[in-house]
Amino acid sequence: MSPIVVVLLMFAGVSEAAGRIVPMAAQRPGMSRTAVAGLLLTGGLVEGTVFALWPLTTWTLAELVLSAPPAGAQLVWTPGLAAPLLLAGVLAFPWLGPLLHLVLFLGVGAGLAGPLATATGLGWWAAAGCVALAGTGLGLAVEAIRRLVVRLSATEVREAIA
Repeated sequence: MSPIVVVLLMFAGVSEAAGRIVPMAAQRPGMSRTAVAGLLLTGGLVEGTVFALWPLTTWTLAELVLSAPPAGAQLVWTPGLAAPLLLAGVLAFPWLGPLLHLVLFLGVGAGLAGPLATATGLGWWAAAGCVALAGTGLGLAVEAIRRLVVRLSATEVREAIA
């Protein structure tokens, strides 16, 4: 993965995390700037890592579908594929529209389906299914982890008060 792609994925991750953390910080006026910055950087790193894993997970699913996976080929992010993901991350803010955010993610996924179909020999729809399944699985895994962290942090706050 080229350095420009890593930078684009990390910026997309920070933008995605900001869409979730800024509204939460606005509801809790007592949060320190250091805590918000720490949450933003940690969330950005996690989201960027999930974005980076999307093509790898998609490729793995495509290999499961194929009877004889192609040797040597691999689906990777390119700057052209990652740039719309950064736009989707910027538009993650709830007040700018979750529907538009979803449409942009569908566009990014459709952009990944083309190279996957070409590299594996799968049809476009089968490749799009692999991309959608991988994206949904990663999204659900991150959401489950996010809810677990929120639940654990709420427990720590209650213990500190008691």
